[in-house]
Amino acid sequence: MVQISGHPVLAHKITIMRSSETRSGTFRAVLREVTYHLAYEATSLLTTKPIAITVPIPNKGGGIGSSDAHEAIAASSTMKNSTNSANSKETSTMEWPHGQKLKEHVALIPILRSGLGMVDAMLELVPNAAIHHIGMYKRLGNQQPVQYFNRLPRKCTVDVAYVLDPVIQTSGTVMSVINILKKWGVAEIHVISVIVSKTGLKQITDAHPDVHITAGAIDEEMNQDGVILPGLGDPGDRQFDTDPINDDEVLLHPSKRTRTMD
Repeated sequence: MVQISGHPVLAHKITIMRSSETRSGTFRAVLREVTYHLAYEATSLLTTKPIAITVPIPNKGGGIGSSDAHEAIAASSTMKNSTNSANSKETSTMEWPHGQKLKEHVALIPILRSGLGMVDAMLELVPNAAIHHIGMYKRLGNQQPVQYFNRLPRKCTVDVAYVLDPVIQTSGTVMSVINILKKWGVAEIHVISVIVSKTGLKQITDAHPDVHITAGAIDEEMNQDGVILPGLGDPGDRQFDTDPINDDEVLLHPSKRTRTMD
């Protein structure tokens, strides 16, 4: 299933991210806001299970603590008295059997490094989610990504995995991560991205029709190097205010990279 947001506020914020005038601090903040919006939509597919909880009921005054309210809930719940040690006042609680709790065990899979900026917004919605980092590297003009970091546990206990990547261009990186997660044993995979290319989106849906995709926008064009247009630049460099590194030096130790005096 593919879900592309048409929300006007989201379109406004993505424009801020696209602009070359946007500084890294603002870029990170807006990325977090956009991710929260997309994650809210993406997590709507999660399911819940009923749980029983205890709810405090005020004894004095109107509202839910009034006698009418007490009588209304008596048929479906059990009330009991307890003492609040902080103010030594007697309060009532009700046992309510109709609470809801997320059923699935959720994991976040940020693709390093650009996916890191999406994690905090996701955790606001699913704070108990596990976080497993996967690092993928791809040379400019080369469609085959290289995995350089993987922190997946040996045993998969995840029901739903959310793959986080701000921009999907040729889709090679995301599809490699999807293959890794399927081999690991994840039953349901959901990709969340700010911008996805039309070509990349088609490649993912053709190869993995069972994978859910939530994105903020689709960009139609891509240049000969596989760079999405207009896109928003390199999301990693823009988040962390770093300069692009020469392709031949990306995996070299910093001490061995070419130094400049500018």
